[in-house]
Amino acid sequence: MKKFFLLFFLLVQFAYGQKNPYDSLELKLAAEKVYSQKLELLEQLVNVAFGSDMQKALEYAKKGVELSAKTGDKNRLPEFYEMEGRMHANLLHLDSATVFFNKAMAAYISVNNKRGEATTQFKIAWVFKKKGELDKAMEADLKASQLMEILGDQPGMADAYGRVSEDLTRQGRLKEAITYAQKAIDICENNHLENELVYALTYAGSTAIEGGHNQQAYEYFNRALELARTQNFSEVSLCDFLNNRGNALKRLGNYNEAITDYKDALAKAKKTNYANAVSATIANLGEINLLLGKYEEALPYQLETVRLQESDSDLSNIIENYLHLSSIYEHLGDYKSALAYHKKAFLIRDSIASVKSDEAMSKMLTQYEAQKKEATIKAQQIEISEQREVQWLGGVTFFLMTGFIIFGYISYRGRVKRNRLLASKNAENELLLKEIHHRVKNNLEVVSSLLALQSAQIDHPETKGAMLESQTRVQSIGIVHQKLYQGKNLGAIEMKDYFLNLSESILNSFGAEERVKIELAMKKLDVDIDTAVPLGLIVNELLTNTLKYAFPNGNNGKVFIKLEKREDNILHLEVSDNGIGKSCVTYGTGFGSQLIALLTSQLNGEMREEVKNGTRIFFDFKMDKVA
Repeated sequence: MKKFFLLFFLLVQFAYGQKNPYDSLELKLAAEKVYSQKLELLEQLVNVAFGSDMQKALEYAKKGVELSAKTGDKNRLPEFYEMEGRMHANLLHLDSATVFFNKAMAAYISVNNKRGEATTQFKIAWVFKKKGELDKAMEADLKASQLMEILGDQPGMADAYGRVSEDLTRQGRLKEAITYAQKAIDICENNHLENELVYALTYAGSTAIEGGHNQQAYEYFNRALELARTQNFSEVSLCDFLNNRGNALKRLGNYNEAITDYKDALAKAKKTNYANAVSATIANLGEINLLLGKYEEALPYQLETVRLQESDSDLSNIIENYLHLSSIYEHLGDYKSALAYHKKAFLIRDSIASVKSDEAMSKMLTQYEAQKKEATIKAQQIEISEQREVQWLGGVTFFLMTGFIIFGYISYRGRVKRNRLLASKNAENELLLKEIHHRVKNNLEVVSSLLALQSAQIDHPETKGAMLESQTRVQSIGIVHQKLYQGKNLGAIEMKDYFLNLSESILNSFGAEERVKIELAMKKLDVDIDTAVPLGLIVNELLTNTLKYAFPNGNNGKVFIKLEKREDNILHLEVSDNGIGKSCVTYGTGFGSQLIALLTSQLNGEMREEVKNGTRIFFDFKMDKVA
C-alpha cells in the first residue's frame, strides 16, 4: 500500500512538472557552467516564452543582456538587445523598445553583423508605424531591404518586400503595395519558404482589404492562418492571424464568424500577455458591436481600446477609435462626450497630417531606392572577362570613391565650423548635429558597401587588395562620425574607444581576429574631429600594412597602439608589432605610404621608424590644442 501511495505521489509530481514548459530548460541553465551554453539556453527560453508568455520572455531577454555584457560577448549582446526590444514592442512599451533597438543597432554595427542590422531596422520601422511616423518607418524598412539584397538573403528579402508593401498600403499606394507583396509571395513559393509565406500572404491580405477587395483579403488571411496552424505557429502569432481573418469577415458582413475569431484571438492574447493583440482585438470587438447597433456592449470595448492606446502612445489607429467612441455616444444620446471625442480625433489627425500628406516625397524616395536596387543587381550580374578592364574599373571606382570621401569630408568640416559659430548650446542643435553625423556615417556605409560589391567582382589580387584597403579607409572615417552621434561630446572623439573599434573592424576585414591581438597602452584622451580623422587614417594604414607583412603564413602576433599628450601640446603616437620586422612605411612609394606622409605633414608632425624585434613607428604632432 505504501508503495502504491509513493508511486501515486511521484506521478502527480511528474505530471505537475510537465505543465511548465520552462522547467527542463531552467534546470539546465542552473546547472550549466559554460557561459556560451548559458546564453544559448537563455535564447531558447526567450523563444519558448515568446509563444506563451510575453512578460516572461522579456525577463529571459533581460538576463541574456546582463550575461552577455558581463562576459563581454560582443556577438550575443546585440542579439539579446534585439530580443528585449522586441518584447517591449509587443508589450507596447514603445519608448523602451526604441532604446533597446538602438542599442542593438550600435552593437551590430560594431561587429559588422549586416543581417542583425537589417532585422533590427525592421523592428525599428514597426515602432515608427505604431507612433504614426510613417516616413521614418518607410526609411527604416528600405534600409533593411537594401541590406538583405546585398546579403542575398532570400527569406530576408521576402520579409523586406512584404514590409515595404505594408508601408505603401498605409500611404494609399495600393498598386505598388500589391506588387511588392506579390514579389514576397513569389520568393517564398520559388524557394519553398513555408514559414515566410505565411507573412507574405498576410501583407497581401492587408493591401487587398485596404483596397476594398474583401473576398480576396479573406482568402489571403485564411490561407495564412491555415498554414500557420499546419506549421504549429505559437499562440502569439495565431492571435494576429485570427484577428486579420476576423477583419476580412467583418468587411464581408459575416459578423458572427468575425466575433468568433476576435474572441479566440483575445483569449490567446490575454493568456500570453500579448498587449498589442489585446488592444487590437478589443478595438475590433467594439467596432463590430457598433456595426450591429449594440451600442451599450460596444462602449466598454471602445473605452478600453482608447485607454490602452493613450497609455502606450499608440497612434496607429487612434483616430478611428476616437470617431467610433464619438458615434457610440451620439447614438446613446450623450452628445457632450460625442463632441469631445470628435475633437480629439481631429486634433490627432492634424498633428500627423504633415506626414501622411507628404506622398510625393515618399514616392520619390521609393523610386530612388528601387533604381538603386536595380543598379546593384545588374552590377552583381555583370561578368568582367578581361583583366585589363577589371583593373581599369577598379582603379576608376577607387579614385571616384576617394574623391567622394574627400569632398564629403571637406564639405562636412565647413558645415561643422559654420554650425559652431551660429548654433547655441541647446538640445535642438545637439540633435541636429547628431543627425548630421548619423547621415554622414550612413553615407560612408553606402560607399563601403559599394566598394565591397565592386571588389567581389574582381579576380586580380592587387586590385582586389586596393579595393579592400579603400574600404577600411572609409570605415575608419565612418567610425569617427558614429562615435560623435553616439557620444555626449559632439566636438571631440575619445581616442581609446575609437582605436579599439577601428582595430576590431580592420581585423574583421582581414579575417585575423583569432591570430592577431590589439593592445591599447593608453589612457582615455579626447581629440577634436579635425585631428581624429587623420589619426584614424594613419593608424588604419599602419594596421593594414602590419597585417599584410608582419605576420606571414598565418602567424600569430600582437600590435600595440599608444597615444598620449606630452608637454608643449605634443601628441605622441606609437604603433608597434612583434612581427618579422619588415616595413617600408617610411621610405615606401605606395599610396598608403604617401597618404601617411601627407597626413603627418597635415598635422604638423614628424615620423620615425625602428625595425628591431618587430617594427615600431613613432609620431610627434605639434597641436594647437589637445583636450
